[in-house]
Amino acid sequence: MRTIKFQLNGEARAVEAWPDEPLLDVLRESFKLKSLKSGCAPQRECGACLALIDGQPKVTCAVRIEQVEGRSVTTLEGVAEDERRLYADAFQAAAGLQCGFCTPGFVLRIKWMTDQGEKLTRAEIARVLDGHLCRCTGYAKIIDAVELIQAAKLGGAAPAVVENGGVGQPLKRYQGGELALGERPFVADVDAPGLLYGVVALSAHARARIVKIDVAKARALPGVVAVATAKDVPGERWIGQIYADWPCFVAEGEEARYVGDVLAAVAAETPRVAREAAKLIEVEYEVLPAVLDPAEALKPGAPRVNPKHDNLLSTTRYARGDAEAALAASAHVVSGVWTTQRIEHLFLEPEACLARPLPDGRLHIYSQGQGIFDDRRQIAAVLGEPEERLYVELAPNGGAFGGKEDMTIQAQTALLARLTGRPVRIALTREESIRIHPKRHPLTMTYTVGCDAEGRLTAVKADILGDSGAYASVGGKVLERAAGHACGPYRTPAVAIESVAAYTNNPPCGAMRGFGVNQTSFAIEGCLDLLAAKVGLDGWEMRWRNIVRVGDLTTTGQILEKSVGAAKTLLAVKPAYEAARAAGRAVGIACGLKNSGLGNGAIEYGKCRLVVQADGAIDLHTGFTEMGQGLLTVLTQCAVEVTGLPASVFRPQVNSRFEVGAGQTTGSRATLLAGRATIDAAEKLKADLDAGRTLADLVGKIYVGETRIDDTTAAGELKNGKIKTHTTYGFATQVAVLDEKGAVEKVIAAHDVGRAINPQLCEAQIQGAVQMGLGYALTEELPCKDGMPAIFKTREIGVLRAQHMPEVEVILVEEPEPEGPFGAKGVGEIGLVPTAGAVAGALAAYDGVRRMRLPMKDSPAARAINVGRFPDGEREQWH
Repeated sequence: MRTIKFQLNGEARAVEAWPDEPLLDVLRESFKLKSLKSGCAPQRECGACLALIDGQPKVTCAVRIEQVEGRSVTTLEGVAEDERRLYADAFQAAAGLQCGFCTPGFVLRIKWMTDQGEKLTRAEIARVLDGHLCRCTGYAKIIDAVELIQAAKLGGAAPAVVENGGVGQPLKRYQGGELALGERPFVADVDAPGLLYGVVALSAHARARIVKIDVAKARALPGVVAVATAKDVPGERWIGQIYADWPCFVAEGEEARYVGDVLAAVAAETPRVAREAAKLIEVEYEVLPAVLDPAEALKPGAPRVNPKHDNLLSTTRYARGDAEAALAASAHVVSGVWTTQRIEHLFLEPEACLARPLPDGRLHIYSQGQGIFDDRRQIAAVLGEPEERLYVELAPNGGAFGGKEDMTIQAQTALLARLTGRPVRIALTREESIRIHPKRHPLTMTYTVGCDAEGRLTAVKADILGDSGAYASVGGKVLERAAGHACGPYRTPAVAIESVAAYTNNPPCGAMRGFGVNQTSFAIEGCLDLLAAKVGLDGWEMRWRNIVRVGDLTTTGQILEKSVGAAKTLLAVKPAYEAARAAGRAVGIACGLKNSGLGNGAIEYGKCRLVVQADGAIDLHTGFTEMGQGLLTVLTQCAVEVTGLPASVFRPQVNSRFEVGAGQTTGSRATLLAGRATIDAAEKLKADLDAGRTLADLVGKIYVGETRIDDTTAAGELKNGKIKTHTTYGFATQVAVLDEKGAVEKVIAAHDVGRAINPQLCEAQIQGAVQMGLGYALTEELPCKDGMPAIFKTREIGVLRAQHMPEVEVILVEEPEPEGPFGAKGVGEIGLVPTAGAVAGALAAYDGVRRMRLPMKDSPAARAINVGRFPDGEREQWH
């Protein structure tokens, strides 16, 4: 180590550091400057770790500390307070942030950009922001924020932040200003006295028997405090959401089943020592042939992937009418095989967990999971302790999209804290994150669809096969949802659907935004386009003749009784669709539906507690996760609408002080359930206020809000004499318009949201979902070679940057849902359900090629985008 001297935020500073240590690590750990985030280190591709070095923007994960000797470094903490407030207000006014993990890096780049004194166009702004990645927003509202900042710096008005608002009104995001400036800590930002740093050692092979794990050298390394293996687990080693088939540590004598299996975990005094120790762990493997193809996995005699379950994870069937006879009698029939790819969530915040022993013997867990009460249950089982011994708190979640439903390193972190008696934090690198957490399912879908001479559908027959990887996660439910939405939002008299999930030694696949529905949407929309061509109809008319309305049946046989705005979304896009076609543009159109609520027979709860505090605030407790979608803001608006109190009174939070657990934040259901529960609690508070009592009179009073949904039906089941697969559905129509070179120029997205509780945040959710949908359609994939992800760099994974995004026009259609809070229903997932189908249709109109495999990298739309590219010839070698 040596002393490095430099200027930091205007002050002369010196630090003892290894010369090759990344500047990012030194700034975060030695100087506690947490506005810089580690999103992709050391790839230098996401921009979250940006600083100004001698006035120029640089990503600090790629700069060694010795390289700044004698130079000037400025972080967001060193910017003048009035200027910081401008940036925070602009992002709040524009709704330019969601999870907020990437935002401080954007802000510092924007400071540098707008300090140049030039007024840039939106296209120029997008190009300047190319070094930054956002997975949430779709970038449009970030650019809106830049325009507000530009205007203010050039003498215009300061951004106007909306401080109060009820249902149907804009309201600033809860703690959005703090997130924009990097002041609200994520898990990896939280420190504790005596903190130890944890690292996990992962399997090097997709399938291998673990002969021996030798940790002696790791334990002997100075600075190492503990090394844990399966032998150290006092309770249950096998965990999981539905099936307990996933070991938190693989033991000697057992098989490693994928390359994210944890073999050991280290706790050390510094991150550097922890990583050095992990490299010293010696593992003797007996490498076995991996099962990598789900079709092969289901054949007789195939090696069993998981000892807890056969290779056939699940089968879901739906049948109505005689599909074969209906197809035989159809005027037109199309068939084909559609395939979709494995997708990496690439949330900007890699997984992290902090476990801190409390004086009373409990363990305080800081989690970023999508269901902290599920985390508590599983951690307690691993530790062999009652759940009351754990206090779990949601730290801000830097994006999830389904990828943080399953446990990753929470159990290992807690175990190390118990073994050492000290706080322990494990923060995964981007590569570790990609190896460990579940992905979006790759599906193979064989469809045969018929229609009559006028284009009205007669039957859909579909066989769907999904690769669920090494562990169940929620894979069976994903394939169940794919089956239940297999006909899209279209009337289909006869249905024959079979959907199968299989275990393999590939990375597990589980929940990801869309949950199997965007896969089958791609297939059914392709079928409608092919049938339209046979009948002689355009895409809009084909869909208009088949779109579901009140009284029609879904794929599962559920009669739609209410809040069916699908036809309204079609009407909303009709002018734009016709105008683009009249202008000679290549245009594609697709419709979609997506459940809101788990349904399928699950009993679901929403729970809320409102607690009046002595300082005049009201704590609002929910068990659902805020992960950028704006849930805490929306719940605040529900409480404001009922009570008439200002939004500033409410302090929403997620922790286990009260038993408000209601499962995972998934299925586009958090607003539906938590909103209903918040209304219930708020009405009780309102009754006391109407009786003349003040908040001062009510200090300490707890208002309980709860709701329950227990009337949905599993496949093949009836309740109250009918099928009700889901409580409600969102509906959408999207139109993709290409330019003269075949690139996507514009997307029009009309969405039936029931009621937009916060229209600005609702629009932002849809814009971000369309960004994800375009990447899914054109550039994104996570291929594997021998079960190991073949790529880890964010640009190769293919997530779109600001300069790649077309204009996205969002049209909110409100068809109120009687069972939703103030008529609302979930919008978190449906935003990307129709996107790939619309883009595929537009491309077919452009060059006559019907593409049936995602991503459509051979298309002119994909070639216009400079991410998601691999070396020539390699893609076909990967799974």
